[in-house]
Amino acid sequence: MKNLIVLKVITTVLVIAVIFSLFSCMNEDRIEVPPVKLEDVNGNYKGRLITVQGELKAEKIVDFKIKKDTLTFPEFPIKEIVNAVVKDPIKAQNAITAMGKVKYNLKYTSVLNAEKNWVELTFTPKELELQIPVDGVNKKTVVTLVTKQKGYFVGLDRALRFVLAAEKITVDGTVLNPFEAVYYNFPYCIKN
Repeated sequence: MKNLIVLKVITTVLVIAVIFSLFSCMNEDRIEVPPVKLEDVNGNYKGRLITVQGELKAEKIVDFKIKKDTLTFPEFPIKEIVNAVVKDPIKAQNAITAMGKVKYNLKYTSVLNAEKNWVELTFTPKELELQIPVDGVNKKTVVTLVTKQKGYFVGLDRALRFVLAAEKITVDGTVLNPFEAVYYNFPYCIKN
């Protein structure tokens, strides 16, 4: 009888130990995402830019800076915009060279999620105004930029992700038609 009680106690202890072991293994698989603050978004970034316009796709690395409530491109990618306005490839390249670096500021507001492990950015783009030189004349070009989704700065990899689109172009007061929107996808941007 005593052996039976001892056997039941040992079996119960082993079953409880196995159950606790299984629960501890399940919790080890969970990844803890480090917390972030709104200020963590600020800094100098190097980002992968994938530009898509219809069937055309290009990739390159771009630099930008974020301070307080503004994302600043010291050299906004304008190649696709100029190519849409100036159809001759040689004249378009000459115009891009003549224009030099085009700076663009993108305003945003930010919100920290409830778990404090990512920051959501809501962008409010303004129009981009360009003077594109063609055949000795400047074409006043206004580009309507939009964001159809929010951007995110994630604590897990400390990277920023967002998308911007050039949806409409007006040249000297006339809407460029046909024009296929240019999408600027930034799937992975990290601080320098």
